[in-house]
Amino acid sequence: MVIAVRRDLRMRRGKEGAQVGHASMWWLQQRLRDAVEREENGDAPDNVCEALRLSGPEVAWLTGGGCKKVVVQVADLGELLALRKRARDAGLEAHLVVDAGLTEFGEPTPTCVGIGPDREELLDPVTGDLELR
Repeated sequence: MVIAVRRDLRMRRGKEGAQVGHASMWWLQQRLRDAVEREENGDAPDNVCEALRLSGPEVAWLTGGGCKKVVVQVADLGELLALRKRARDAGLEAHLVVDAGLTEFGEPTPTCVGIGPDREELLDPVTGDLELR
């Protein structure tokens, strides 16, 4: 999994850590919400992985003993949105995290994007040129 963070926001370390945490779990939270909705509609399989519709790389990421995350940086919102589009165009999961603005920004603010989890050979062409955070 790769998480890209905006540099221009100059977030406090704690805020940035929280936003990266949100990005690392957003995809799984969405799958859980979808599975609960299907179950409420009587359309959920008994198998948890099938119910969550986890891909092979996602199962490997969750069970492989590390849930590898690489945090990179982008300059601003424009680069963040362009990266999310490149990731989606490449067939990758890409979730934008928008801070509610209650503590630091004063308004809803896109802070980072979580890409994956997926295989490195699919992530690297999209994110491999970005500077580590």
